[in-house]
Amino acid sequence: MPTSNRRRFITAAGTGAVALVTGCLGADGDGDSTATPTSDSGTDATTTTMGSSGSDEPITVAATVSRTGSFSSAGEDVETAYRLGEQLINDDGGILGRDVNVIIRDDESDPQQVRESLQTIIENNDVDMIWGTFGSLLVGAAASVAEREGLPMLSANFAYMEPHLNNNYEWTFAPFGKSRDMANGAVKLANLAPEDNKPVNVGIWQTNTGWGAELGRVWSDALEANGHEVVLNEKFQIGSSDFSTLISQAKSANVEYLLTNPSPGGGITMVNQMQENEFNPKLATIERAATITAWLDATGVSGLYTNSTPGWVPGLTGGGNQQMLEAFRAQDDVASDAYPAPTVGGSYNVTQTAKQAFETAGSVEPDAVRDALLNSEFQTVLGSFRFDENGMPVEGDLAPPMGQWQDGQLRLVIPSDVDSEASTDIEYPAPAYDQRSM
Repeated sequence: MPTSNRRRFITAAGTGAVALVTGCLGADGDGDSTATPTSDSGTDATTTTMGSSGSDEPITVAATVSRTGSFSSAGEDVETAYRLGEQLINDDGGILGRDVNVIIRDDESDPQQVRESLQTIIENNDVDMIWGTFGSLLVGAAASVAEREGLPMLSANFAYMEPHLNNNYEWTFAPFGKSRDMANGAVKLANLAPEDNKPVNVGIWQTNTGWGAELGRVWSDALEANGHEVVLNEKFQIGSSDFSTLISQAKSANVEYLLTNPSPGGGITMVNQMQENEFNPKLATIERAATITAWLDATGVSGLYTNSTPGWVPGLTGGGNQQMLEAFRAQDDVASDAYPAPTVGGSYNVTQTAKQAFETAGSVEPDAVRDALLNSEFQTVLGSFRFDENGMPVEGDLAPPMGQWQDGQLRLVIPSDVDSEASTDIEYPAPAYDQRSM
């Protein structure tokens, strides 16, 4: 690994004061955050600053995050991103001359609580937009509220394609890589291996959910088309705490490339049991779980050299990344060389997309905002993209980055041609557990 890429990385999720950074929500740091049209805490804090539009009412966003429950480790990162975006928007003059007020409630990692919490916010406030939570199950619950209420909704952390295709979404938009994009990333990751040592035998452990089945299918199709052989494709329940059977099956099948999508808690248990049972595939992609701030704190060396496609990875450049990084580091109790957790970056892109959509619409009227989302090109920390008629990024617009856990942080390995402090070469094959150190 090139020594020039090595440095100390600190994951921080501070929620303190954010420095004034002009234009941080724009794509190029020049203050222009308007999208380009295309031809084709539980407490409802309020802000009341008179804007240039003449209204003294803030633009109100309703959101839930998982402060408690099985997704709480990721929920903290989502909330950090939303508060960071809210502060930067307001420091930069707001939207349409109005401040933004993001009302956030705890959804307890429960779909029913997502629906109830959003409904309570909507009933007690003049809500203009909904921002989603974490994970397809919870985001899908939020989407049901957005569709019923006729409110535009934006959410990262929502790779599941089927709801977009089958539920006739009119108001739900996901500025985030989808399962098909993650499958393409899995192929690119395998292709980084030396030609004479590429992993051939693929094992898939899919959660017993709709998204798990979708990922299992697209992973299998993409990797087999790339010359790999899927020798194992098994399901497991969310909340499982015993992975010994799957591990035994994978070892018997000589799995060299493992792909799976557990919850954060399940993923931590999984990799710890992989080490205990001496299962060390050459390459392991652990979606969803291996994106959280506490991944290495919880897993130690067993979580090193795992790979993930979290939507955003430290090391990306352009699209407002430098401005986001500077603002993040300006928070209280955040080190001057810290990088946001991956889920922070992916969720922050929601706030950029929202700002650009409102400003392109020139209004907070739901129909106008929806039209702007459907007919504009957006520039965010994830890249440049448009939405299709189903509320997904147009296929091919977002090639989600991939990271590998090295040196205490998820570091950018795809795209492999990015030269930044947080990018690096992939470590392949993964070193033996007794040869790893934190």
